[in-house]
Amino acid sequence: MKDIMGMMKKVQEMQSKMTALQDELETLEVEGAAGGGMVKATMTAKGQVKSVSIDDSLLNADEKDILEDLIIAAMNDARGKADRAAQEKMSSITAGLPIPPGMKLF
Repeated sequence: MKDIMGMMKKVQEMQSKMTALQDELETLEVEGAAGGGMVKATMTAKGQVKSVSIDDSLLNADEKDILEDLIIAAMNDARGKADRAAQEKMSSITAGLPIPPGMKLF
């Protein structure tokens, strides 16, 4: 029985570390670029888009802010749908497994 308690403690420690890592990934920002830097996107390591920048030479300057906001909204919408789909797939895979309540696998 002692081995089971030790294993449960290790699982709890792993879960705590995974939670801390998930929190860190929410604040870590990266920037991607395309077209020789004419289009840039900043997002968190978890995929939440923070900003998009488009060089004025690529579009009508009067509509730049609207286009950037629409791109962000569409990317975040797609990300949300992808997360929900992944959660549904994970739920179907883990159905019937004795996983403790609240334990996150990804």
